[in-house]
Amino acid sequence: MSFSDPLPTLDQYNVVWAQPSEKSSDSMPCGGGDIGLNVWVEGGDVLFYLSRSGTFDDNNQMLKLGRVRLQLAPNPLCGDDFRQELDLKTGAVEISGGGAKITLWVDVFRPVVHVELESEAALEFMACYENWRYDDHLISGKEFWANSYKEPQDHDVFTLRDSIACVENEVRFFHRNGEETIFDLTVRLQGMKEVKDHMFNPLRKRTFGGAMRGENMVASGQSEGEYAGTKYQSWTLKSASPATSHWLEIALHVAQTETLAQWQKGLNALWSEAKQDSTTARRKTLDWWAQLWERSFIFVDGDDPKIWEIGRNYQLFRYQLACNAYGEWPTKFNGGLFTFDPGFVDETMAFTPDYRRWGGGTMTAQNQRLVYFPLLKSGDFDFFQPQFDFYLRSLRNAELRSETYWNHRGAAFTEQIEQFGLPNICEWGAWNRPEGHDMGLEYNRWLEYQWDTVFEFCLMMLETHRYIGCDVAEFLPLIESCLTFFDEHYRMLARERGVQELSEEGHYILFPGSCCETYKIAYNSASTIAALRVILERILALPAPILSAEKQEHWREVLKRIPPIPLREIEGQTAIAPAIVWQRRQNSEVPQLYPVFPWGIYGVGKPDLEIARQTYCHDPQALSCRSIDSWRQTAIFAARLGLTEEAAKYTLLKMENNPNHRFSTFWGPGFDWTPDHNWGGSGMIGLQEMLLQIVDEKIYLLPAWPLEWNVHFKLHAPQSTTVEARVQNGQLIELKITPESRAKDVVLLTTLDREWKETFVPATGKNETIADRSLCF
Repeated sequence: MSFSDPLPTLDQYNVVWAQPSEKSSDSMPCGGGDIGLNVWVEGGDVLFYLSRSGTFDDNNQMLKLGRVRLQLAPNPLCGDDFRQELDLKTGAVEISGGGAKITLWVDVFRPVVHVELESEAALEFMACYENWRYDDHLISGKEFWANSYKEPQDHDVFTLRDSIACVENEVRFFHRNGEETIFDLTVRLQGMKEVKDHMFNPLRKRTFGGAMRGENMVASGQSEGEYAGTKYQSWTLKSASPATSHWLEIALHVAQTETLAQWQKGLNALWSEAKQDSTTARRKTLDWWAQLWERSFIFVDGDDPKIWEIGRNYQLFRYQLACNAYGEWPTKFNGGLFTFDPGFVDETMAFTPDYRRWGGGTMTAQNQRLVYFPLLKSGDFDFFQPQFDFYLRSLRNAELRSETYWNHRGAAFTEQIEQFGLPNICEWGAWNRPEGHDMGLEYNRWLEYQWDTVFEFCLMMLETHRYIGCDVAEFLPLIESCLTFFDEHYRMLARERGVQELSEEGHYILFPGSCCETYKIAYNSASTIAALRVILERILALPAPILSAEKQEHWREVLKRIPPIPLREIEGQTAIAPAIVWQRRQNSEVPQLYPVFPWGIYGVGKPDLEIARQTYCHDPQALSCRSIDSWRQTAIFAARLGLTEEAAKYTLLKMENNPNHRFSTFWGPGFDWTPDHNWGGSGMIGLQEMLLQIVDEKIYLLPAWPLEWNVHFKLHAPQSTTVEARVQNGQLIELKITPESRAKDVVLLTTLDREWKETFVPATGKNETIADRSLCF
């Protein structure tokens, strides 16, 4: 591979299939902007599902926008020369055979799907829009897990029908929410009705749908059918005559409007813009994908073919994340934009294609964080906006919770949270809640007292400032409000128990608390203390005048109140404790290692590394939870601790091809759903941390990298820095630091006889090739 031109190796990671698929679970992702398609060829037909960010219905289920079936006559896709390829460099899927080629691509900057057909022979072209929501659908049993109810109700709950029609040789379709939705029920049940008019409501009159049209195509009737156990109706456009070239466009529009006419006006404007920009849209999209792949990459190879899979699957999963770069809403951990018929994930859940477990508009912070942390080192900072906006939009709603329930300030965010900032009503305990229980608390054995998970997103916000100098002014109200909640809430609880607000050491008494979902009714949770300490230190480190002198003084006083991270002895050695005491263990996380990741208090180049290593190697919970499944972070912890063999072992297992479905990064279902995006995200983080870690101003290079793995990578570091390097046959043979002034901050880590050594890249004022330095691990 050429160091000066790494991109040709990206072609080796393209996914190529030489035979058609058998079902939708054997589909291939395609997308851009905030649109995702599942593309497959079955029975000679090309099919794809349509998904877009923000398609939340009245029940807060995330609905698909339908399915499209393409048919050609005579059919060229039934021969031995069939080929389907995901071309990463262009972001497109190409399907060919019999002298014909179909290209599917999505405009990154405008929500339009493009289908282009070129053929040696004149072909008849049909496009069928298929929709299973042609009538109201009664939800039952486990199907409730796809919406915010989660459990069957004492009244009928429906997924309401779409409106679909052929209008002037276009198929038009939409779903429109009513005046009242599950938002209103949530507000009423949670005692927030008095402040409802001040709350952000993303569901009221939300409308989503689109239109399908094609060149020289005319309406050709309506039919019905069944796929994967779900009945559907179909509206068909057909070419007026056979031709060697055809194109099809599908515009997808999502908006909250007072009237349907306003939404339709927006759809028409989208069509008009697409027509005016038709000559440059493809070029702009190609340029965007080229910039993405140049921005960062990891190419890996080695003697074991599974090592090659690590690099390929890293790139493929990053492609999936890129398909929702500009969504209104974050990429969902439980499938993203690429879910398919659920019966192919779990045959007991053979519901409609709209189904995904763990809901549509409900976000679970501990899962979502793993989707977004890898974007820092990959340099995909523009992808963060949907996740940041999620919290910024719902900030006032979370503050109203504190003001309504406890009469104090601060944003009370919970772990399982709706996109409007309130706890999910089922997880809040609406169906089994005892009378008189604190309305601000979730009556839930897993989630009670878990307030601190928002801080990981606060950390990401602050990191964008550290990495590329983003203006954090818009984030500070959120960050400070979350800190204020802990300050005021736990002093309030202490006053309710006794006279003093603080311990005799002057620290907060963080009780009752929660150490993730695992150690419940905890006193001084390690995950909470680490979060509070790091966020406070980070905002106090912001340069003036971002934080006023008055606020700096206030937050310095708050920082003094943060208790130390709890420690305990295991096998005669000091280790991190989950908390000082706790009532019970509920889940299977390892929050005693959260001070390692994400909080970075312990780790390579940090004090007391052996305390954290002792925790990883000997803590009974840490040992019992070593795993690759879903959100498991074993590889990340190992890499952060410089445990090369452990990091390599679990990264290799986590990032290998998924065995259940044809596309290699459709992992899952794990603990959640397929494609499991927190599986891929945590895998990306682990691989990045093996290559590059940030310790204060230093850039630690190869802190947990096995020498038998060859690698060429380009990753991002703070101060607008990129690090590009190649390791081959046990040697670091090329290294480029941009800007060159940062070369002095690079620390090359080697281990010999398990002793840590540091080799600094000389501050020569230029980048150096260090071909003579072997790295012995």
